[in-house]
Formats: sequence, C-alpha cells, structure tokens
Amino acid sequence: MFMNFMEEAVKEAVIAKELGEVPVGAVIVKNDVIIGRGHNLRETNNSPLAHAEILAIEEACKNIDSWRLNGCELYVTLEPCVMCAGAIIQSRISKLHIGTFDPSGGACGSVIDLVQNRNLSFFVDVTWCYDERCSTIITDFFKERRKK
Repeated sequence: MFMNFMEEAVKEAVIAKELGEVPVGAVIVKNDVIIGRGHNLRETNNSPLAHAEILAIEEACKNIDSWRLNGCELYVTLEPCVMCAGAIIQSRISKLHIGTFDPSGGACGSVIDLVQNRNLSFFVDVTWCYDERCSTIITDFFKERRKK
C-alpha cells in the first residue's frame, strides 16, 4: 500500500518542480486516508519554513483538529532535514517512509539521525523506500539548475 502513498508524494514533488521549487513532496496518512499534503514552497512563500513536510503536518493537524499525529504515517520523497525531523518528532508522527536519502542535509540517518535518537522523548519508525522517481526528480532538478 505504501507505494500508492509514495506516488502521491511524488505528485506533490512534481508540483513543486513546476513552480521552480526544489522538488520535494509529502503526504500524511491516517487509517489509509490522506489527511495532509505538501510540497516545497520556500521560494513561492519567501519562507525558510515552507518545506513539504511542515506544510503537510500543518494541513493534517487542521484536518484532524489536533497537533498530535499519533498513528499517522508520513511519506516524503526526500529525507527530511533537521527542522522537518524536529517537526515530525514534535507532531508525534508514528511512521516515516522516505523515498531517497539526502547526503548533504538528511536528519534521519544520512548525516545525523534525530527521528530514531533514543535520547529524545519520541521515536519514529522509519522505512527507507529508495524509490527511483524520488532520486531522479531531485537529481535532474539540480542538474538543470547548474546548467543555468
């Protein structure tokens, strides 16, 4: 089932790419229903906080009328950064599915691991999906950007 939800996250990443944003997408699922979606909007919103995960978390919290996302799963195309990993922990998301790693800023195991740090008060179950679409969209985006 998770590949269907990862497909939805990829669709969000495509929207970000079409807007000229770094192509990262995220969806939050509870009881097999998407309750939050997000894609990067940092450039559009002129905000360093407008990451796909943060926007999806905000929408999910509004949709269930709670800041606690216990029992929810987050599907994201790129490994979350430190800020997003912190938000995932703070929102109590139970499971995280990651499409590809971020070797320069990943905070779920690539550079550091916040979400599975036993010294913190909450532990997130992580699944690495290594979805080729997730790797390709981000790699192609930065190749094109370097050409310009």
